[in-house]
Amino acid sequence: MKQVTAKWVDGLQFVATGSDGHAIVLDGEGRGFSPSEILLAALAGCTGIDVIGILRKQRQKVSSLEIIVKGEQLPDPPWTYQKVEVEYVVKGEDIKESAVARAIELSETKYCSVGATISDKAKIVSSFRIEEARP
Repeated sequence: MKQVTAKWVDGLQFVATGSDGHAIVLDGEGRGFSPSEILLAALAGCTGIDVIGILRKQRQKVSSLEIIVKGEQLPDPPWTYQKVEVEYVVKGEDIKESAVARAIELSETKYCSVGATISDKAKIVSSFRIEEARP
C-alpha cells in the first residue's frame, strides 16, 4: 500500500512526504502547488511514464516529451474537475504518428492509474503533436 504523510507548516501550507522520502510543498495561498494542481501534475507524470516507456519499446527515437495538462473545475465546492485536456509534445527523429497515438491510447485505456481514477468525474481529452528534432 502506498503512503503519503502531509505535515502542516503554517498558514495553508503543508509538506507532503512519500514513503521513499521525497517531499513536495502544497499550499492554498500560492506558495506551492495547490492540491488540485498536484492532481494534474500526477496525471502528467503517470501518463508520461507510460508513453515514454511504450515509445522506447517501439524503438522510437524520442529526444523530448512534454505533457501539458489543463483542467477546468466546477465553480462551486468541491471544485471537481469537469474537463481535463492533455497535450503531448513529442520531439525526436522520424517519430511515427501511429506509434504516438498507440502509446497514448494504451496509457489512457490500460496503464495510467491517475487517469483511470479521475475519468469517472472528468472528461479527459488528449491531443499530440510531433516535432522533428534537429541534429
